[in-house]
Amino acid sequence: MGRRPGRAAAKNAAAALKNTPQYDDGDDEQMPDVFQSDAASQQDAEEDNAEDGTPAADSDAEEEGPSTPVPEPVVRKKRLGRPPKNRPADWDAPEPENHSETGTPKRGRGRGGGFGRGGGRWGKKGGGPSHVTQQPIDKDGNMMDVIDDELDLPQDPEGETKVDKMGNLQGGREYRCRTFTILDRGERLYMLSTEPARCVGFRDSYLFFTKHKRLYKIIINDEEKRDLIDRDLIPHSYKGRAIGICTARSVFREFGAQIIVGGKRIIDDYEVAKSRSEGVVEGELADPNDAFKIGEAYNKNQYVAWHGASSVYHSGAPTVPLNAGKPMPGAKRKVAINDVNWMLEHAREASRFNAALGAVRRQTLNGIYDPHTNNMHYPKTMQPTHARWEQIDDNEVAAKALVNGHIEEQTVPTIFTPVKPIYSKNYLIVDTVYESAPASTFGVPGPDGDFHDLGFNGLSGISDDIKAELPEDCRLALEEALEKETQWKSKWGSESQSGHRRAPIIDKGVV
Repeated sequence: MGRRPGRAAAKNAAAALKNTPQYDDGDDEQMPDVFQSDAASQQDAEEDNAEDGTPAADSDAEEEGPSTPVPEPVVRKKRLGRPPKNRPADWDAPEPENHSETGTPKRGRGRGGGFGRGGGRWGKKGGGPSHVTQQPIDKDGNMMDVIDDELDLPQDPEGETKVDKMGNLQGGREYRCRTFTILDRGERLYMLSTEPARCVGFRDSYLFFTKHKRLYKIIINDEEKRDLIDRDLIPHSYKGRAIGICTARSVFREFGAQIIVGGKRIIDDYEVAKSRSEGVVEGELADPNDAFKIGEAYNKNQYVAWHGASSVYHSGAPTVPLNAGKPMPGAKRKVAINDVNWMLEHAREASRFNAALGAVRRQTLNGIYDPHTNNMHYPKTMQPTHARWEQIDDNEVAAKALVNGHIEEQTVPTIFTPVKPIYSKNYLIVDTVYESAPASTFGVPGPDGDFHDLGFNGLSGISDDIKAELPEDCRLALEEALEKETQWKSKWGSESQSGHRRAPIIDKGVV
């Protein structure tokens, strides 16, 4: 007897209904019947025999008839978005309430339950602080112990004499930041993480803890935060923020003299042995820019945000403080001018400025390419200002030659060899000689030298009133230099004299 496709379809439908999620209608749960389970297993066995094609199983199945389970109604949940135009019959059915203690909790759509305020993808899961303190690890990746709210680090014997276990400084030292105690944490001193961060040059506490892994960050709870507000240590507007603190002792161990008022290296450092091994100068101020006066109270509020310390965000200073001895590239070295070094610093700045001008001028000596004219442009000071033509009679030079081939000593030495008259008779031979002033202060020669816009045109531009104010020896030296300049400028005449240029001949009949 062949297979009956209806039974296989009924079996697949029953398996599909088992995988379909069932929703509770609010009634008490029914305990499964043991006999139903046995009957169901017997029915499965009979269906397996039917699939094998056994005649006995087929005859029994014909007598019993098909037993297809009745599917339970599935309540359709309310969907988000715009409803369809053709709604099913059960589209507006009310969502069943879940009375089971172990069932899925109801997801409301009020504030805090969805993607609005207090919830959503980035919302808090089950409350608690928004900032989680990470477990500190060393450079090898090993977990580090936290004892008394600070990392368990090796101690420096000489540094332990400068601070006690509670963070109180010894020897008359004073912190540059505010210190306070925390509710239910004993007499240990703490600091707001933003204040020592600004004190040592950071803009915020995030980079403060990121760059200094040996500091342990603590996020205080609401009760500790409320206690700090009552003591006027933080403003009331901070009640909804995550407040980070760290122990004052750990800050002193990390920064040493930088966190001390008028701190001096090695004298006020905690890690004395390490500082000496790095070659630190003992007694040098850790922060020369820190303004303090001996005998006056130190202004610790300058690092408090609500007292004006937020201006550090608009100062243009680097986010991370620079290491000592490594200035920022391109930044000027800030030197405090006093009555001792003012002349030296002025001379250095003048020399630096002259060197910068010389470097710029040397860059332009080789010319600057102009893309508009496709030409190389050179400074005006490098251009010739005058030309002087001198005609040489080669016959006269040849006549002066001696019998043995030597030439008489000429008054003006030249690198050019004499030209034979046979060449100069048939060809135009021009030797170009460039001549510069013996001194750079002589200016432009010639009668028209003052018309060149090159600024100061030599010593001849000095007025007689200034010469009269000079001492006798200075005036004689000036006149001597002025005489040399006059001799140089007199060698160059006008274009009609030195340039062999005559007035144009104009034919009045043609004009």
